[in-house]
Amino acid sequence: MGYCKLNVAEVRKYCEDIYKNHGFTEDEARGITDVVLCADLYGIESHGVQRMIRYHNSIVGGHVDPKARMEIVFETPVSAVIEANRTMGQVTARKAMQMAIDKAKEHGFGMVTVRNCNHYGIAGYYSRMAGDEDMIGFSSTNTEAIAIPTFGKKAMLGTSPLAVCMPADPYYFWFDAATTVIPRGKVEVYNKRGEPLHEGWAADETGHISTDAGHVLDLINAKDFGGIFPLGGMTKDTGSHKGYGFGIIAELFTGILAGGHTSPHVENGGMGDTSFGFAAIDYGIFGDKKEIRANMSTLLRELRESPTADGQERVYTPGEQAMLSQADRLANGIPVNDKTVDELKMIGEYVGLNFDDYIRDIRQI
Repeated sequence: MGYCKLNVAEVRKYCEDIYKNHGFTEDEARGITDVVLCADLYGIESHGVQRMIRYHNSIVGGHVDPKARMEIVFETPVSAVIEANRTMGQVTARKAMQMAIDKAKEHGFGMVTVRNCNHYGIAGYYSRMAGDEDMIGFSSTNTEAIAIPTFGKKAMLGTSPLAVCMPADPYYFWFDAATTVIPRGKVEVYNKRGEPLHEGWAADETGHISTDAGHVLDLINAKDFGGIFPLGGMTKDTGSHKGYGFGIIAELFTGILAGGHTSPHVENGGMGDTSFGFAAIDYGIFGDKKEIRANMSTLLRELRESPTADGQERVYTPGEQAMLSQADRLANGIPVNDKTVDELKMIGEYVGLNFDDYIRDIRQI
């Protein structure tokens, strides 16, 4: 199986119509699609259209109800807790992040947590929402237990990402990373490609390194021993304990503060019982915003201009390559695995759409 490039505008229209035919409103369908395509545009294949088969299965399986509506169960001027009622992750997450932003506009800070929801895409999409409002943004989600703790062999924590965005020029500081060596989606991508995982990414049922993507996915799905290593790998010498701690921090700001399920108790692959955390900070509460933004911009510029290691072209700052990728892919299309194309066709057929009626600009690569 290889890859082809698909026109972004054509894919966007196709995906939006898929979600409308699934029963979402036009605005909801547009929002879900925007999150999905943001991942592909930023070069994060694991969370782009290749994830649509998971969302499709969640909707068809009843874990996502397009007609469900979230409700606020606790609120203060600077915080809120949302009961998602198994709504689509991207729909509720966008509303929750906007609520945090609105609170920050009024009070300087806003934080909103969500419980009993579904996979919400890339965490960085939501932190970027705050960045676009000239605020610092934070986003995190827990997941089903996929990560094994340092020195363990049973998955107990999620791949639970931490994302932070701070406005700067010419590129935002935009950091979005799993608290594990890789997210589950990357294991899925390698499995689709038929390629072995890199050494030190994942463990088998004994807690030792496994490079077999299919076997690791089987272990995760079976809730058996094995899984993905924390950021830092399998030993303290390489920093495994740091990724392990970051995973617990993500759990604190999601499942714990939301009153939702923690990762060891998230069932059904995270369909219907996932928790999120969002925060927005108007950094003007710390002084002149222009000066603060300029200072951040200077730091990032100094990093980009710093000396490179032998054989390396240059130093990038977090978020810069995502913006460069977006510019390229808007002009030249997004790369999509042939197996993912087959999935997109199947999903369209299920909701009464013909892939070929929408996607005409296909280039094999």
